[in-house]
Amino acid sequence: MSTSEYDSLRPPEPPRRKRRPGGPGRRRRPGRHAGGDGSREMLMVPEAEFTSYYGKPVVKPPPWEKEVAAYLFLGGVAGGSGLLGAGGQLTGRPTLARNARLSALAAVSLGGAALVKDLGRPDRFYNMLRTFKVTSPMSVGSWILTAFSGGAGIAAVSELDRLTGSRAPLGPLRTVLRVAEGPAGLGAAVFAGPLAAYTAVLLADTAVPTWNHTHRDLPFVFVSSASLASAGLAMVTTPVAETGPAQRMAALGVVGDVVATRLMERRMDPVAAEPLHHGRPGAMLRWSERLAVLGGVGAVLGGRSRAMAAASGAALMAASALTRFGVFEAGIASAKDPRYTIEPQRRRLEARRAAGITDDSITTGPTAG
Repeated sequence: MSTSEYDSLRPPEPPRRKRRPGGPGRRRRPGRHAGGDGSREMLMVPEAEFTSYYGKPVVKPPPWEKEVAAYLFLGGVAGGSGLLGAGGQLTGRPTLARNARLSALAAVSLGGAALVKDLGRPDRFYNMLRTFKVTSPMSVGSWILTAFSGGAGIAAVSELDRLTGSRAPLGPLRTVLRVAEGPAGLGAAVFAGPLAAYTAVLLADTAVPTWNHTHRDLPFVFVSSASLASAGLAMVTTPVAETGPAQRMAALGVVGDVVATRLMERRMDPVAAEPLHHGRPGAMLRWSERLAVLGGVGAVLGGRSRAMAAASGAALMAASALTRFGVFEAGIASAKDPRYTIEPQRRRLEARRAAGITDDSITTGPTAG
């Protein structure tokens, strides 16, 4: 028997069964004395268990903490607020435009801080701006975030200067701010949608099972969720006389959020979708839908009630946050369990073989000859 220095690393072998007395020629009939009725064959191998080598996950969970989930939420708030700010600017609603611009700046600043905290050092974010790689959601997203922040920052600083009575010693820079304020606000609105959606593409581009299976629909879910968050924040901070666009945005966002989420879950592999329904992520997403519907009804029927508008807005913001955190935690949970990787792969393999595809590297079947 040969030995090797790696023998100590091999998993232990199960103990062998002892042969019953009665001679080597004696055999038991299949099915007898094994819980069967003798008419069925015994299983030659035990049922497969969804374990991996040495009990390790098949897919390595991403090393992302709660800061990334917060960034997902704050990015949606910033993107939607940038769009509402441009709407207030174009429709003559100065209070809505001001509050939305300030909200966009606050959200993108806090989101950037959360992202840098997760990266560990600020220079890691700067290094992502050294190149532009269209095939990398992280690279494209970094440039989207930078472009949006520039426009939103100029518009918000001008609003802050006006809000403080132009007391800051800006000198000639104040004139530049006033001239650039409008174009900067509209420029931020151009990047608002991509900012709200790119984080969904970033998640779906990973090998994490649940996230990867949402690649067709998660961007629509995140954009709708961003509409809820930003419209809700505007309803909380702005008088009802100017919240008409925010209320309509909230109503559309609720419909989009519910429909997109249901469609996403229906088109996913049923096993990969399980983390969205079970445990803490499942509870978050169920409450997200309830609060979204409740907030949407309040936005439509609240009329001119300031208290109703504020309560509905808070419900919409909570619904959006629960959506982002729920999807984030569901993906992390799916990466830790080998079942969510193995079962969908087997189902896809069987589907390809059933379709007659047996000559590629996936099915590893016989080559065409």
